[in-house]
Amino acid sequence: MVALKDNLPEGVRQGDERLIKLTDSATGKVSALMERETESSFLRVGISGGGCNGLSYKMKFVSNARKGDILVRFGDADVVVDSKSALYLKGTQLDYSSALISGGFKFSNPNATSSCSCGESFSV
Repeated sequence: MVALKDNLPEGVRQGDERLIKLTDSATGKVSALMERETESSFLRVGISGGGCNGLSYKMKFVSNARKGDILVRFGDADVVVDSKSALYLKGTQLDYSSALISGGFKFSNPNATSSCSCGESFSV
């Protein structure tokens, strides 16, 4: 199930920046990483149980979107979120910093009531 730029994969809904927003910096980094991922078409962003605050963010490149996913497009960066994770991610911004200290991808989630100092886990 490969994404077509004009069409949605079967069973996938179109989302927008109200679900998740990538900053220009994050969009650029994801696009650059996607160029190296020859087998992948999407960045999957999700939530899983675990981490020091109960829930943690997960990101990975995948070749297929799944039925029930929500697709949000940012230029050349196609992001998919499963419907369960979407409940926790609504309104989240993903940023990227190339700083040597504290650099990398950073989530800003308005639904989080607390988060750990590293920013990789949160609770609602």
